[in-house]
Amino acid sequence: GVVADCTREEDLHRLHDAVRAELGAADILAAFAGGDGMPVPTVRETPEHWRSVIETDLTSTFLTVSAFLPDMVERHRGAIITMSSAAARQPAQSSAVYAAAKGGVIVFTRHLAREMAPDGIRVNCLAPSAVLNDKMRAWVPEAQRAALGASFPLGRLGQPADVASAALFLASAASAWVTGVTLDIAGGKIMV
Repeated sequence: GVVADCTREEDLHRLHDAVRAELGAADILAAFAGGDGMPVPTVRETPEHWRSVIETDLTSTFLTVSAFLPDMVERHRGAIITMSSAAARQPAQSSAVYAAAKGGVIVFTRHLAREMAPDGIRVNCLAPSAVLNDKMRAWVPEAQRAALGASFPLGRLGQPADVASAALFLASAASAWVTGVTLDIAGGKIMV
């Protein structure tokens, strides 16, 4: 593994160089950095927090893609998967800046998909809703998690494997004719 701060261009170039030296040019890129979706009422939002969330949730995606994209363009192939959130698809309890940053990831993904299609590069986005992970276990009491899970049409919280399976689909040849799509992994809560 290589430790890299995805908001620092030099770290991502170092990561790219390490990957290329050990494994060759990347065929698949999962730009999944970010995740500062803690609820902050807009009236209490600070410019510092706003900028920080934009950096960690939107700029990090751009910088990660820009570090690996030239190799894909050169080889005329590749699959890029970005990570948004259900918060970008409908108002939720996350902060407005998180929703805006993740909405930016969706628009960036669509734009990049259209731009890169002639080069044989597919670009798609995942938009998970409430996924039972370590952060949720630490911050959300069990009774509240149970009630949240029951609010989804499929009657449960998402699991990390739900997101991983969707990412594998978008990375694989099974999705060879799919680009510019945002796949909602939301247990039926978001139906577009």
